[in-house]
Amino acid sequence: METGKTIAALRDKKGMSQTDLADKSGVSRVMIGKYERGEAVPSIDAAKKIADALEVSLDYLTGDAKTAAYDKKTLQRLEDLQQLEEPKRQTLFDLMDTYIRDAKARRAYAS
Repeated sequence: METGKTIAALRDKKGMSQTDLADKSGVSRVMIGKYERGEAVPSIDAAKKIADALEVSLDYLTGDAKTAAYDKKTLQRLEDLQQLEEPKRQTLFDLMDTYIRDAKARRAYAS
């Protein structure tokens, strides 16, 4: 997905107008419209401001990285998880693995 389409999709998902996003990001509404229509490409600075306003990482907004599927909150949680002591981190991984395994089993049986 192009950056402009991503901006529009995220903005819509958050129930924001272009004006709301402009106010929150400090990027003009006219430029946000141009980005969304593909008439212009945001500079790194503008993209960062928009990503912050939409509460996603710059990678997420541009779709350029392996972590592009993760929002900022998820990335922060992963970073925090890495800082835990090994036994606590392993306990959380075990819990997550259990939930993931159960969700996959439910999907498999639902098919």
